[in-house]
Amino acid sequence: MYTPEQIKKEYMRWSGQELRDSELTHELKDIEKDGDGIFDRFYRDLEFGTGGLRGVIGAGTNRINVHTVAKATQGLSNYLLADFDTPCVAIAYDSRIKSDLFAKTAAAVFAANGIKVHIFSELMPTPALSFAVRYLRASAGVVVTASHNPSKYNGYKVYGADGCQMTLEAAAKVLGEIEKLDVFKDVKYGDFEEGIKGGQIEYISEELISAYIAAVSSQGIRMDEIQKDVSIVYTPLNGSGLKCVTRALKENGFTNISVVPEQEKPDGHFPTCPYPNPEIREALETGLKFAKLKNSDILIATDPDCDRMGIAVKDGEDYRLMTGNQVGTLLFNYIAESRIEKGTMPHRPVAIKTIVTTEMVSKIAEKYGVELINVLTGFKFIGEQIGYLEEKGEDSRYIFGFEESYGYLTGSYVRDKDGVDAALMVCEMFAYYKGKGLSLIDVLNSLYEEHGCFINSLKSFTFEGAAGFETIQRIMTGMREAPARSAAGKRLLSTSDYLASETKYEDGRVERILLPKSDVLKYDFEDDIMVVVRPSGTEPKLKIYFSVKAENEEKASELTEIIKKEFSEIIAKY
Repeated sequence: MYTPEQIKKEYMRWSGQELRDSELTHELKDIEKDGDGIFDRFYRDLEFGTGGLRGVIGAGTNRINVHTVAKATQGLSNYLLADFDTPCVAIAYDSRIKSDLFAKTAAAVFAANGIKVHIFSELMPTPALSFAVRYLRASAGVVVTASHNPSKYNGYKVYGADGCQMTLEAAAKVLGEIEKLDVFKDVKYGDFEEGIKGGQIEYISEELISAYIAAVSSQGIRMDEIQKDVSIVYTPLNGSGLKCVTRALKENGFTNISVVPEQEKPDGHFPTCPYPNPEIREALETGLKFAKLKNSDILIATDPDCDRMGIAVKDGEDYRLMTGNQVGTLLFNYIAESRIEKGTMPHRPVAIKTIVTTEMVSKIAEKYGVELINVLTGFKFIGEQIGYLEEKGEDSRYIFGFEESYGYLTGSYVRDKDGVDAALMVCEMFAYYKGKGLSLIDVLNSLYEEHGCFINSLKSFTFEGAAGFETIQRIMTGMREAPARSAAGKRLLSTSDYLASETKYEDGRVERILLPKSDVLKYDFEDDIMVVVRPSGTEPKLKIYFSVKAENEEKASELTEIIKKEFSEIIAKY
């Protein structure tokens, strides 16, 4: 964090530069008398972590703009040149504001450093970038996206040579390179169009995109035995999923696909869904109205970079939104059951989930004899585990991975969650059960009857700016020092601190946590109640995950609301 004198000096330095985006110059002029505005833009450097950069679009060191993107690219270039003899990178971008500008800026900087660049000629899903890195045997990948954040955000996500989001160790090395650089003096700039002409920058071929769609299509299990005329409404939420999702569905025989008109075309302002996140109902309202108009069976939605997917299914005269945990549970059960029945279940099958994802999965894994691996929050840790299996020649053991935040992957062809794959597999599953006279709600209820009703939910607390960052740190410190002793009257059994890498039981036992250190707290209470607290790695939020098991949904929901209120009161004290 910079001192007031440093902040003022940096603001003046930026104001005196001939910036590569004229909108930044105008913005700096507009805030010259706004002390708070200057402070928020310059009090720190935009943080580069394992997810790369993510921040508000605008001028300053604490904003994402052509200069902070170029600086990060120069640092990444220095890292690649030190670690690879002839490095090359793949680049993708989504529909967000300035995504194409940032992608071309990054490409030009890589090219100026002598690094070969492969870039998509149009916006493409994030999982297609992961696929491209592996297909092209690139040294790294970059996708310009802020996932499901509001329109004022953009980001710069970095992938390793394995197609997985950059590891903690690699990200630390890149950060070290970035911190050596002056944002204006130390960046090598090239010209994008000249790079294309000279062959240092190449557009990615249609052949690669077709190979990606083929890899997605290969995940089907019962495609030859389902009715494919089910009515499907799809919305890309004005993002990058349109081409790949509709192509995957059509090439696999689905014939009745309608796209939500208002959300079909790319638009980084997201006019009909200010928060383009398929996890929340507001983002799907326009799609739900269209689904009712079409009398469709199911609504599928992908977020702007098409790595997450949400659904709503017809429930009487209305539609029911299904949570990420519910969809993941249904998919896992469907895949395991179907692969056993079809004789395609591998020997010693493996599924992977994050620690905040429903424990109902463990019941299903036990039923079907699937080894279940738990990892830290973030799909990169699922991708990392797939990589470990591949190193041993055992990646065929992997059958499914998912996280509660609507991220799913059924195959090892990429190392990230894949909304295209998820959309195809959900449509297959939906059509299969419909052919048997069952809705997805019917199937979910039968799983609840068999394994118990697990309800998982998330409550986020937003803390903007520098003061918000400090508040989040204060809350985490306080909850470490004084953990909640009960939840809805249920006694605390253990506290897991993933930063300290240990679980402390109330009976005095202590166990080591064999996972990377992370700023996460997990409380386990009596009767299968779990609460996990962690700061978001991409947004100015503190996230609290609640998992409750009860005999039915009504009782589980009642318990959840009680526990949410209790933890909200704890947060309010800070």
